[in-house]
Amino acid sequence: MSRRNAEGGSAATTAAVFGEVLKHFREAADLTQDGLARQIPCDRSHVARVEAGTRVPQDVFAKACDELLGTGGVLLRLWGRIDWYPQVEHPDWFERRARMDAEAVAVRAYQTHVVPGLLQTPDYAHALFARRVADADEVEHRVRARLSRQRRFLTPGGPLYVVVLDESCLRNVVGDPAVMRDQCAHLLSVGRLPNVRIQVAPADRSDIDRPDTPLSLITLPGGHNWVYSESLDHGHFNDDPSVYGRHGQTYDVLRADAPSARESAVLISDVMEGYEHHGQPPAERGDLDQEQLQRGKRRRLHRSRPRYPRRRPRP
Repeated sequence: MSRRNAEGGSAATTAAVFGEVLKHFREAADLTQDGLARQIPCDRSHVARVEAGTRVPQDVFAKACDELLGTGGVLLRLWGRIDWYPQVEHPDWFERRARMDAEAVAVRAYQTHVVPGLLQTPDYAHALFARRVADADEVEHRVRARLSRQRRFLTPGGPLYVVVLDESCLRNVVGDPAVMRDQCAHLLSVGRLPNVRIQVAPADRSDIDRPDTPLSLITLPGGHNWVYSESLDHGHFNDDPSVYGRHGQTYDVLRADAPSARESAVLISDVMEGYEHHGQPPAERGDLDQEQLQRGKRRRLHRSRPRYPRRRPRP
């Protein structure tokens, strides 16, 4: 998903304008917030916060509203002109890493348990922060700060971003199954960008030698390399060439042993299917036959990938 900067105006004003325009078309269609939310579908609170200018919508939300309300594409065009994440502040301990992201020419990362910030959807980030922060305004502020780092990486021509996700990033439920389904779909979408590669290290592949902790290998202009890792409320930086070389070798072996980006997309798709079917009634026989046919076609397309059990998310 790409976001273009606004050509003028403050984000607070333009976000509020987007909300007012949405409200205008919703009321003209004689729909309540709940009625619109059911058709999108999403939570009513999401529609309410977008209309109030306090929640950042995704482009797919704007497009869905355009189609449902018959706006002729007004909302999506307006969405594309808004700078949703201007002048945000990061925690003091993270500010240095945020500055590096703003100028890095390449980032190679390994992540466990949660999807890395550069790949999170707004709803995933919101659910993640809401676990630890009680104040709703502070949650929104942190979400904006996190998503502000994504723009230059998730647009064509952005810096190289290569990430290996431990399978736990897909299996640990943040928010609810709907949030996880959309997060998996986002990974599949951004993984098709020419500067982004996403690989998944399956949980049952004991032969893969994984780093002891999540880390990022950051290359700045001029070839200056940094190793970045985190502990609770602290970021750790090291530019010692020997340290970078050691972690770089570990990371290169990890990438070589992990399934390819294309093979990993199959695993992400399978996990997404599990979230899509969560809580749904059993399928009819004809639906099951169609599902088996589609799975057979997909398996034939990827016969060369490593065979590992397809696990479903735990309830």
